[in-house]
Amino acid sequence: MKELDTSMKRSMFVMLLIVALVFGGIFFFKYMQAHERKKYVAAHRIIVSTVSAIPASKQQWEPHLEATGSLRTVKGVNVTTELSGMIRDIYFESGAYVKKGTKLVCLDIDPDIAKLHELQANAEVAKITYFRDKKQYQIGAVSKETLDTDEGNYKATAALVEEQRGIIAKKIIRAPFEGKLGISTVNPGEFINPGDNIVTLETLDPIYADFYLPQQDFPRVSIGQIASLSIDAYPGKTYTGKVTTINPIVDKSIRNVEVEATLPNPQHELLPGMFVSVNVRTGDPIALITLPKMAITFNPYGSLVYVLTSTKQTYQGKPVWQATQKLIQTGESRGDQVAVLKGVEEGEFVVTSGQLKLKNGSYVIINNRMIEGK
Repeated sequence: MKELDTSMKRSMFVMLLIVALVFGGIFFFKYMQAHERKKYVAAHRIIVSTVSAIPASKQQWEPHLEATGSLRTVKGVNVTTELSGMIRDIYFESGAYVKKGTKLVCLDIDPDIAKLHELQANAEVAKITYFRDKKQYQIGAVSKETLDTDEGNYKATAALVEEQRGIIAKKIIRAPFEGKLGISTVNPGEFINPGDNIVTLETLDPIYADFYLPQQDFPRVSIGQIASLSIDAYPGKTYTGKVTTINPIVDKSIRNVEVEATLPNPQHELLPGMFVSVNVRTGDPIALITLPKMAITFNPYGSLVYVLTSTKQTYQGKPVWQATQKLIQTGESRGDQVAVLKGVEEGEFVVTSGQLKLKNGSYVIINNRMIEGK
């Protein structure tokens, strides 16, 4: 009986030892498996970068041409005198708005008026003589030669009267057209000669905008197109007019064609000589995919963007995306937006900041607070 108990104890010990070895082996295997997995993950750890990104979307853009130019009045002149003389009176105020024919300056005309009176008297005598001898000629009292001489004297003296009146009229200087005066450059008592500037006179409404376009853009511009102007003097304000003239020749020195637009200017905010930026609409709006300039990397061999693809994984509770570098074809730019003609589809997510830490195949999470500066 004692030997049977000893045998059972030995069997139980062996069985327990075998069970212990089995479970120990399983534990050791799991431990080594987990250890190797950790080593593998550590050796192949995925680096996740943070970027900002937006979905590519379409915007309605109007085809247009851009240029710079300057403003010019429809009518503008430096008012001067045709005859020399001393200024007697000045009738205008600097900066005043005047109608056509408004008296501006009068030179000293007293000697001219006295001479006019003398010439009028001579003309009256010649007239009386002519009509008296005309009656005498009808009864044969004077010859035809005498009558012809009297007629010539009468017409000559009458012409001298009209000439003197013209001289007086020219010494009263008037506004040649309606417009706004500039600053007076003369004073009473000053002697002026022909060509001396008295004051500038400009018609401000409407006003012209002159600008140049490259010859390759000539087929795209036509009479009647809408021209929008912006001026740094009035930030955020746009003035609208129409293309009214296209020069029929191209400047051979710069291969540009001159274009003229006409704009209403009822408030006289636009002044001749102002520098302007011009935008000429050349067609109906078209839908284009646009991206911020900051999303595009411009290289000598082309323009690149990073497009994101979902990996269905998460990192720190956020979806993980994989970045793929794409070569794109860009069009014109407006402000901070650039039109993308090829390479990006509508709805694709494009990285807008953080590109410098990326390479093809990088993993990222999106945090648009980066672009907001938060």
